[in-house]
Amino acid sequence: MKKPSSKIRDEIAKLQEHLKLAETREAERIGRVALKAGLGEIEIDEVELQAAFEQLAKRFRAGNRADKGGTSGWKKSTGDSSGEASSEADASRAGPGSGGEA
Repeated sequence: MKKPSSKIRDEIAKLQEHLKLAETREAERIGRVALKAGLGEIEIDEVELQAAFEQLAKRFRAGNRADKGGTSGWKKSTGDSSGEASSEADASRAGPGSGGEA
């Protein structure tokens, strides 16, 4: 039997709310990690920061496809998910920037 369109709309509304909550949780998690890595203290253009995050995502996606090599081992061993984005920032946070790693 087919569902009435009103039930489908209700299900879509519920799923949209679940999606919104999931995206909020993910954004908060990523934000916390970024702040711990010192990204909140760096003045960087948003476009540049997004490009760095895209490179980071690409790196970890490639690592997840690999057979226990490369970036996936690095990711698990250090627990640091700042990746390539932090390599550009390392010079600017060399001394006092270690506050997020307690």
